[in-house]
Amino acid sequence: MEILIGLLIIAIGSLGQSSSYVPIKKVRNWSWECFWLVQGIFAWIIFPLIGAYMGKPHGMGLFELFSYGKFYMPLIFGILWGVGGLTFGLSMRYLGVALGQSIALGTCSAFGTLLPALFAGTNIFRGDGLILLLGVCITIAGISIIGYAGSLRSKNMTEEQKREAIKDYALTKGLLVALLAGVMSSCFAFGLEAGADIKQAALFADVDPLFAGLPVILLVTFGGFLTNAAYCLMQNYKNRTFAQYCNVSGKDFINISSSVHSQAFFGTLNFSDLKSERAS
Repeated sequence: MEILIGLLIIAIGSLGQSSSYVPIKKVRNWSWECFWLVQGIFAWIIFPLIGAYMGKPHGMGLFELFSYGKFYMPLIFGILWGVGGLTFGLSMRYLGVALGQSIALGTCSAFGTLLPALFAGTNIFRGDGLILLLGVCITIAGISIIGYAGSLRSKNMTEEQKREAIKDYALTKGLLVALLAGVMSSCFAFGLEAGADIKQAALFADVDPLFAGLPVILLVTFGGFLTNAAYCLMQNYKNRTFAQYCNVSGKDFINISSSVHSQAFFGTLNFSDLKSERAS
């Protein structure tokens, strides 16, 4: 039963993560960097903070809980995870949502599963390790098929059709960026592993196992927020878009809120973006 519940949660998370992209195209008065920074405050700070309070022991503060482990390690891996999210946005720009997301998320799943196991000393050629390796190989095979299908589609399209479908379409560059995004995004798994002592301290204090890992997730998402916030603020300065934060219509607010709630409640907290989908 627990396995079925876990699969259901994953399915809901996948649906929420993919649907969170839809409102971005409808935000007209804000540039991408404004939208992305605001939704990041909610999706990677406020809602994970609420979750972290659900996962801390009664009578213990978060900073006290963090003292039970090297809290800076999940934070560092979160910053690296943030780099993965930014490059993920470029994969959307060069490949489009369908192809870019498939390759980047598939690569993230593969590396995020295999690399932590290797660093933990798991023998991937025996027992459970072999099953893990087999699953990763199937994932990579799927990514290869998707990439091959993308290349065939590219060959059958004229340059005008490519530019019409995706403004900055570039298959080779997009594949490389998507692979990099997948590798860097796998740092989320390393962040969770690095915060194992903090989670264990919560479990030792009788926190429900379902919530015990949420304080660690806050550390990782906060690190990712730092990376994205730095980039967004630089874009605000470069494009002179700071004033847009004070200029939002009711319709835009609804679209922004829809994306924020989808990311925060149901998303996998992978802050992939659509940088090419700038407001016109």
